[in-house]
Amino acid sequence: MPEKFKLAPPLILGAVAALLLTLLLSAAQAIAETPKTDLVQAKSITDIVSLDPAQVFEPSGGEIINNVYTRLVVYDTETFSKLEGGAAESWTVSDDGLTFTFKIRAGQKFHTGNPLRAEDAAFSLQRVIKLGLAPAFILAQYGWTKENVEEKVKVVNGDLVLILNKPWAPSLVLNTLTAGISSVIDKEELLKHVKDDDLGHEWLNKNSAGSGAFKLKEWRAGENVVLEANKDFYLGAPLLEKIIFLNVAEAASQRLLLEKGDVDIARDLLPEHHEQLAQNPDVILHEEPKVTEYYLTLSQTVEPLTKPKVREALRWLVDYEGLSKDLLGGADIPHQTFIPKGVLGVVDDQPFSLDVAKAKALLAEGGYPDGFSVKLNVANTFPYLSIAQAIQASFAQGGVELILEVVDPVQLRSRFRGRQFEITLHHWSHDYNDPHSTADFLLYNPDDGDDSVYKGTAWRAHWIPNDVERVPQLALERDEAKRVAGYAALQKEVQADSPLIFLLQQNEQTALRSNVVGFISGPAFDTPVYRQVSKK
Repeated sequence: MPEKFKLAPPLILGAVAALLLTLLLSAAQAIAETPKTDLVQAKSITDIVSLDPAQVFEPSGGEIINNVYTRLVVYDTETFSKLEGGAAESWTVSDDGLTFTFKIRAGQKFHTGNPLRAEDAAFSLQRVIKLGLAPAFILAQYGWTKENVEEKVKVVNGDLVLILNKPWAPSLVLNTLTAGISSVIDKEELLKHVKDDDLGHEWLNKNSAGSGAFKLKEWRAGENVVLEANKDFYLGAPLLEKIIFLNVAEAASQRLLLEKGDVDIARDLLPEHHEQLAQNPDVILHEEPKVTEYYLTLSQTVEPLTKPKVREALRWLVDYEGLSKDLLGGADIPHQTFIPKGVLGVVDDQPFSLDVAKAKALLAEGGYPDGFSVKLNVANTFPYLSIAQAIQASFAQGGVELILEVVDPVQLRSRFRGRQFEITLHHWSHDYNDPHSTADFLLYNPDDGDDSVYKGTAWRAHWIPNDVERVPQLALERDEAKRVAGYAALQKEVQADSPLIFLLQQNEQTALRSNVVGFISGPAFDTPVYRQVSKK
C-alpha cells in the first residue's frame, strides 16, 4: 500500500454516542452490551475514499472489500502461509511461463443471485486496467494496457486466461492475484449502473457487486459501515449476522466504549491503553504481526553516511529491544531485514543490538573518532517522533549528535520524495503480498538521475546497489526454492551494509470483549476476515 502515516485524530465522541444509540438500542435505553448476532467495532474509518476494488488502497476500505468480494486467489486464514483457490478453484501455467489458466469454481453466486463466471473475472481485471486508478500498476507490470487488455485477459473454453509479457515467477503472479484488484465483480449487475464511460465506478464507490461472505448494507462517510451476512457464501454462512464499523477516531474513546461493553472490539488503541486493559477480565488482548516496517534511510550525499564503517556503527547504536518493549509496549517488534515476517523468503535474523563500545570503535575506524552531527527528518506523530527521540538518545551515547527536524507528515513525505534529507525515519508496507513489491520499492535504482522513472527509497537516498538488476531477476525466477534463496542472500547483504537500517515491524494489538471468538486480522492491511467470528 502507499506510504501512509497515523495522524493525530479529532474528538468525535458525541457523534459516536449518538450513532451507537441509533444503531444498537432505542434512545431511552442505556447501552449494556451489543447484540449477540452482531459484531460492533470502534475504528477510525475516515480513510475510506471508495469501495470500488479498482480504487481501494486504504486500510479500512481494503478490509471491507476483502469481506464483500471473493478474490481469484486467497491465503488460508489460519496461517496466511499457503495459497488457496478463491473464485478460482485451480490454475495451470504454460511451459514458457507466459500463460496462466484459471478454472473458476463452480456453483458460486453473487449477492444478486447471478452466477460467478470466468467472464466476470476477466471483466474485473480488464476494468482495473481500463480505469487506471492507483492500484492498477500491480497488473500493468504484466504488460497489460487499455489497448491490449481484452486480448491478454480473456475467457477461453470457459476458463480465465491471462497472457503475460514476461515469464514472471509463478509465485509472484499468484501473490498479486490475492490483492484487492483481483476481487471478482458481478459484471451483469455493474453494467446496469454505468454512467458515461465510467464502467460503473461512480456507483461502485458506495455500493457493492460481490460474492463475499458479507454484503455491503450501508456506508455513511465519517460515521459507519454495516456489513450483512451472505448465507450463500461458498465456504458457508458467516456465524454472525452483521459486522458494524463505528467511526471512533480517538483512541481513548475507543477504550471507554470497549470497557462499557458498547463495542466488541477496539482497533486503534495505544500501548498505554493495552497496559490499562490488561487487568480487565472482560477484555482479551490480541496480537498479530503485520507487514509494516519502520526504517532509517541514510542519504548517500552526506559524507559520514557514505562510509561502510559509519553505517555499521549506527546499526549498533539502536536499542531495538528497548524501542519495542520499553517505548512501544510491544506494539512493534524488532526486525532487521527488508522482508517482513509473514512474507515469502523472509530472513528473521537480528544480529544487531545496542553496543556503544563496538559502535565507537567502528566510528574511529571510519574516520570519526569524535563522532559527528547529522539531521533526521521525522513526522510529528506517534510513533515516529517517539522512536526518533529514543534513537537520538542512543546515538548520543556513541558521540553521534542527531538533530531532529520535526515536520508534519505531508512535509516529511515531500522531503523524502524530493531527496531533501540527511536521514529520514519512515515506514513501508507492501502493495501486495510478495517480496518483489518491497524489493522493487526499497532497492531498485538503475538510474539515479532526476528524471528516472524509478523513484523508490534507493533513488531517494542516491544509492545504486551492487548488481542492481538482481531485483527484476528475482521477480522472473520460476523456481520458488531458488527465488527464496535469492531473497535470503539479498537480505543478508542489505542488512550487513546499506544505507537502510531496519528497526521494527508492526505487531498489531487489538482489544476484544472476552466473549468474542475467532477474530483474525492477518498480516496485511486488507486481510481481516469475519465469517468465522462468533460470540460466546
